[in-house]
Amino acid sequence: MEPSSIVSLVIWGVVGLFVVSFAAITLAKTFFTTDQQTVRMVRRFGKFKHVAEAGLGIKAPWLDDVSEPMSLRTLQHNVRVETITKDKVSLHLTVSVQYQVLQGRAFDAFYKLQNPTSQIESYVFDAVRARVPEMDLDQVFQNKGEIASAVENELKKDMEDFGYGISKALVTEVDPDPKVKAAMNDINTAQREQIAANARGEAQKILTIKAAEAEAEKKKLQGQGVANERTAIAQGIRESASLLKEALGEGIDAQHVMDILMMTQAYDALREIGANSRSNVVFLPNTAGGLHELVTATMSSMTAANQIAKDSKSIGTDQTSSKK
Repeated sequence: MEPSSIVSLVIWGVVGLFVVSFAAITLAKTFFTTDQQTVRMVRRFGKFKHVAEAGLGIKAPWLDDVSEPMSLRTLQHNVRVETITKDKVSLHLTVSVQYQVLQGRAFDAFYKLQNPTSQIESYVFDAVRARVPEMDLDQVFQNKGEIASAVENELKKDMEDFGYGISKALVTEVDPDPKVKAAMNDINTAQREQIAANARGEAQKILTIKAAEAEAEKKKLQGQGVANERTAIAQGIRESASLLKEALGEGIDAQHVMDILMMTQAYDALREIGANSRSNVVFLPNTAGGLHELVTATMSSMTAANQIAKDSKSIGTDQTSSKK
């Protein structure tokens, strides 16, 4: 084969390879795909042509180009805002904003707003710093929903012009200065300790009152028991004295009856003491004369006590009369 023929074949081979490559590249530049829940902007020499939705797309090769995919799903952006409350407490608020491209507004979302997250942060900062400085720290914790609603309303009104819709805004965290948190914990601890102390005091008070009531009831019942016992003793003595008088005749006087009863009681007491194995030594008069002296002393004491009581009553009556 002549050299010229070989050169011709090489040239045609290069041309053929170039044509095939050009055709393949052209074909690749003609078709493109768009994922589900995303859109692409088709542009011709930089000018917007149309919005390519999910699926296979066609564009003019070498003339048109497509943008990076833009998501249509709901996105979330967390904004951390530093601000100060009405009572001069520095704190950080974390606001979570959920947003998405409005249906049919992909063009506005892509071309009107270059960085949506930065724009959202600006509005969140403005809304939070307009509301929080009007509240005390406790009110910030209590009114998180109110702050979130204010942020959401502010964002909805302004972001809609850029093709974005705000699904929800939430205040997810309120973080005061560490020193303030430590002070709040101390206050809460002191308050809870005070409540616990009051509860313990009330419980102790109730126990004391109940113990006093029980003691008073005990004393009352003991007094009633002693009174009933003494009444029974007096009734028994009276019956015994009556029986002795009937048995010994009317000629015996009360003193002799009392001597007999006292002697009987003394012997009964000695029998009881002797029956108890743990009894200590007790010295008591056990003769008739000794018992008579004991009864006489007892009766004299009772008579003197009655006389003193009568004299005291008489003096009190005289003083009352003199005052009148």
